[in-house]
Amino acid sequence: MSLTKSTPQPRTENQTENRTPPGPDRHPDRQTPPRDRSRWLALAILCAGMLMVILDGSIVTVALPAIQSDLGFSQPDLAWVVNAYLIAFGGLLLLAGRFGDLIGRKRMFLAGITLFTAASLLCGVAGSPELLIAGRFVQGVGGAMASAVSLGMIVTLFPEPRERAKAIGAFSFVGAAGASIGLVLGGVLTQSASWHWIFFINLPIGAAAGVLAARTLVPDRGLGLRSGADATGAALVTAGLMLGVYTIVQAGENGWASARTLGLGALAVALLAGFVLRQAKAAAPLLPLRVFRSRQVSGANAIQVLMIAALFGFQVLVVLYMQHVLGYGAAKSGLAMLPSAVVIGIVSLGFSARLTGRFGERTMVVSGLALLLAGLLLLSRVPVHGSYLVDLLPVMLSLAGFGLAIPALTGLGMSGATEGDAGVASGLFNTTQQIGGALGLALLNTLATSRTAHLLSTGRSAPAALTGGYHLAFTVGAGLIAVALVLAATTLPARHRRA
Repeated sequence: MSLTKSTPQPRTENQTENRTPPGPDRHPDRQTPPRDRSRWLALAILCAGMLMVILDGSIVTVALPAIQSDLGFSQPDLAWVVNAYLIAFGGLLLLAGRFGDLIGRKRMFLAGITLFTAASLLCGVAGSPELLIAGRFVQGVGGAMASAVSLGMIVTLFPEPRERAKAIGAFSFVGAAGASIGLVLGGVLTQSASWHWIFFINLPIGAAAGVLAARTLVPDRGLGLRSGADATGAALVTAGLMLGVYTIVQAGENGWASARTLGLGALAVALLAGFVLRQAKAAAPLLPLRVFRSRQVSGANAIQVLMIAALFGFQVLVVLYMQHVLGYGAAKSGLAMLPSAVVIGIVSLGFSARLTGRFGERTMVVSGLALLLAGLLLLSRVPVHGSYLVDLLPVMLSLAGFGLAIPALTGLGMSGATEGDAGVASGLFNTTQQIGGALGLALLNTLATSRTAHLLSTGRSAPAALTGGYHLAFTVGAGLIAVALVLAATTLPARHRRA
């Protein structure tokens, strides 16, 4: 299957340029990859779409105080500006990935980009809390549709291991550094213009990505809805994931041990268990369970949940530390995150593919996690009157470990994908990322808040109490990274064998 247009050439009825002769182990409609220029242009388009989605996940963070003041959000309702997006995005990734396999990944990508861009306009002009939350939910739906199939398209575009490693490195950089860039851009736009522009910025990016994708990506026919339209499985997994994400993001408000949290969590687990049973018996499963037979696929997804949980919570809490304790403004705190984006880019784009080819995926994941662990341990000791150069910059530079680990994890997470289920494997990998992010933010923020409240009750000053709360959260984040490090060392193969 080809995803990009190639230059038309004369052909006979039985001969097509770049056609791979059918064989017993080949898809009859698959073509060899098109020319390098077309493939890398396609990768750039996919990265642009992913950048827009990732930016919107973090760009809102630094604008929340301005949004609350302008639209009159109550403090509990303000969290739904983030939660509405997370619930739709995390809940629909797996379903969107499978439907991309069935109806065509290009069609799903274009529909997602279009919906996301339209929802961004709705958010930008929103004049009430209800309209903004609705727009954010629709953004999450469009983001899930576009991002769920992106990795599957890259796997098809770059079948050769070394080139695939480079492509995944570029895509991983966009995903990782895009979050930091979103903080920078969100702070600058909110302070220099208004919070509305954090959504309007998506309009030119979405329009350009949509037009270029429509012209560049060749339609893939997909397997057809009759090949795997498991309506029951789709309903179970979508309801289970949405309810699970909702339970996690509300746990901080309801309490982790409250009857509401435990009841909703049990229902989400029951729905997901029902989905697994359905997949084991269905003739055309939505998520083939054979994917999990691979140690590297299962291990990569489990490690990613822990790593993203620690780092997403860190990303939000370190900005709060800079603003509430050190007194940074929105723009300054965003710019303070810029070194992390730079080092992630240098490592993931410049070195990760070559290092992975030489030392193997497990070495890269373990090395990256070790760097991240060191950074979070440093952050767990940050003082009330902290210095950026001494206390924060070394932590930002330690995020180079993310640039080492995430491309290798992505390659392992997609290693079990076949031509027919690359979309669902991509959706699964993105789903574990979103679940990790929601879990980490809810857990670490709850711990920081409860610890801060306790310290305030003992007579500590507000800055000291806040810092103490962040210390606990960063220490727990370091513990999550440590568990991921043990899993990487014990479950990942020393060197993944590629077909």
